[in-house]
Amino acid sequence: MTTTRNENHAHSDVDAVDWDAGRRAFIRKIGRTAAGAAVFGAVGAGVAPAAKAQSANVDLDVLNFALQLEYLEAEFYLRAAFGRGLADGDVTGTGRAGAVRGGRKVNFATRNIRLYAEEIANDEEAHVKLLRSALGGARVARPQINLKESFTAAATAAKLIQPGQEFDPFANENNFLLASFIFEDVGVTAYKGAAPLLTDKAILETAAGLLGVEAYHAGIIRTLLFSKELYLEARAISEARDSLDGSSNLDKGIGNPAGSNLVPTDRNALAFSRSVPQVKSIVFLSAGASKGGFFPLGINGAFA
Repeated sequence: MTTTRNENHAHSDVDAVDWDAGRRAFIRKIGRTAAGAAVFGAVGAGVAPAAKAQSANVDLDVLNFALQLEYLEAEFYLRAAFGRGLADGDVTGTGRAGAVRGGRKVNFATRNIRLYAEEIANDEEAHVKLLRSALGGARVARPQINLKESFTAAATAAKLIQPGQEFDPFANENNFLLASFIFEDVGVTAYKGAAPLLTDKAILETAAGLLGVEAYHAGIIRTLLFSKELYLEARAISEARDSLDGSSNLDKGIGNPAGSNLVPTDRNALAFSRSVPQVKSIVFLSAGASKGGFFPLGINGAFA
């Protein structure tokens, strides 16, 4: 077996770990799922094949929806951390392909925050590559993404700025953290909400791994915002998200000077879930919309 992490740690043959084994198994599994969906879809006869095709397609549809959220996060973080976006070879696929508007490298004032941004950017890029490799020919292209006017619209809706003003998430590290807060909690609730839709346990396991990483990211961002005492700004963003996803209360701020709320949970200390329509309403910045906000022309795939 090979070891690809913790290079400074002396591994023996006994404790060496093949970190890529799970990734390879996931890719093989999705590849078979995609092929199976195509075959059963072509057969079209018999209840069992049709049911299998439907289950397989649901899994692929969920992963393609997740891929587009990962496109958005990766493009945001890669630009903020490194001043670049995804490679051209990592954005192709079915559906309408689009460019990315806005974004540049942030001039971080704090070394540790810069390092956090770089780590998250690398994670999001790896997520895109994993999902694209797994989906193969079934993967959707990156739709058009707006990282400029969308943030101004979101900040205006949250009343962080006045109408007519501009919010630049790449202007400084505080703006970067507030912009990150818009994404991260949504990613956690989206993956949790999608879990009941998945039919294959191997795919569900990998989705759980993706959820875990997004939760770590969300925890980092929430903790940094709390340490900078940006309570009111975070609460405004939280309330704006809640106003878009329906009447239920699925969001919480980071707390106040009297106490922290770094882990947003329900009364059972569980993370919240959001449905596909709820997530779309947030990223489109309009309840019930089919496009707009961060995806000006909408998304690709079955959930478009």
